[in-house]
Amino acid sequence: MHILLLLFYTLSFIIVAMGILTLAYYPLALVFALRSRPAPVFQTNPPLVSIVIPAYNEEKVVAHCIDSILASDYSNFEVILVDDGSRDGTLAVMRRYEAVPRVRVVAKPNGGKASALNAGYELAKGEIIFFVDADGIFMPDTIRKMLEGFTSAKVGAVCGNDSPVNLDRLQTRLMVLQNHVGTAFVRRALALLNCLPIVSGNIGAFRRSVLEQTDPSGGESFGKEVGRIWEARQGGPFREGFIGEDLELTWRVHRAGYRVNFAPHALVMAEVASTINSLWKQRVRWARGLLQTIRLHGDMFFNLKYGPIGLYLPINVVNMVIIPVLQLSIITLFLVLVVTGYSPIDLNLFSLILWVGITGAVLTTVFAVALDHAWKDLQYLYVIPLWVPYSLMMNMVMVWAIWLEIRGKKAEWNKLDRTGVVSRRQM
Repeated sequence: MHILLLLFYTLSFIIVAMGILTLAYYPLALVFALRSRPAPVFQTNPPLVSIVIPAYNEEKVVAHCIDSILASDYSNFEVILVDDGSRDGTLAVMRRYEAVPRVRVVAKPNGGKASALNAGYELAKGEIIFFVDADGIFMPDTIRKMLEGFTSAKVGAVCGNDSPVNLDRLQTRLMVLQNHVGTAFVRRALALLNCLPIVSGNIGAFRRSVLEQTDPSGGESFGKEVGRIWEARQGGPFREGFIGEDLELTWRVHRAGYRVNFAPHALVMAEVASTINSLWKQRVRWARGLLQTIRLHGDMFFNLKYGPIGLYLPINVVNMVIIPVLQLSIITLFLVLVVTGYSPIDLNLFSLILWVGITGAVLTTVFAVALDHAWKDLQYLYVIPLWVPYSLMMNMVMVWAIWLEIRGKKAEWNKLDRTGVVSRRQM
């Protein structure tokens, strides 16, 4: 039993230590928000922007997305709509926009999201290419704000900001707060250090020249074994048959020596998972995408050749993969110890930890909301207690994803079933 107690305290120390390290996010995010930014750098001014929208069974939402983009205050853009073999009325909705000169519609057999993205990329003519999800609703200035993120020729990609549009239940209201903290707050800090590990698939922009330089086919640049395991055709920048295509492409941009920036005020409103089942499936897919990307690009870890990202990625893996396993282990150990009469934490101390945790979550959320100037979202602070079961669920998601990867189970896309609910159009 003493061994279990020692293990409990050791794991607890590791988690607390990692939590203390995350305090560095606060000053970094603040510096990112307050610093002056140089003017964006492009080959032509204003640059032509190609916006690629892949869609599979998005009949309920794709019109909202297209209409919002066409209402942008930036004029030099084209829209490429790619129907990936939808079985509903998605293609019919897209066809309604064929008369718009700047819109092009292409239909292809179902091949997965990466395949649809590559098909759109092949038709794109822009110097800057946006890849966005079909449920996203742009603000009038979203395109312009995204372009402001290309602050030097070394910025190869820019990630925008997103917020839930379907705020009709407690789960999605919790996602509002999660987005402010886990997306806008943390990504500011990581972008400042050039350690931003992902350009989100729902609002991301890349220089065409950078996409042309990043080889998606594996081979020697990724190691012989990786090249053998991960075979990808040369049909575009996205690795087909890969469920974490946005994450994997971002790491490849870092490999090529380019910076990845964050544009916090380039906002897109998008649907988030509105049921526990859909949230579980989505996050398992994300977790497996991370695990597969780690397997593919593990040689970047601790490799100074890639700059700060080479040092950050191992830390990111600890936070995203190892810590969830440790947290579940601690909970299990705690229950075993309590049942056997060896409570490792005094009840008063446990209550204090709980209150400190809730207070910290509230303060962090307020800080993140302030950075986004989204004061109206403070009305959802009452859902913060749900953060505890949500975090527990996310830990279980990672453990399950690890188990599926160990078993070699084929990964499935499991895309969200759209509701078409639009509770708001701006923050």
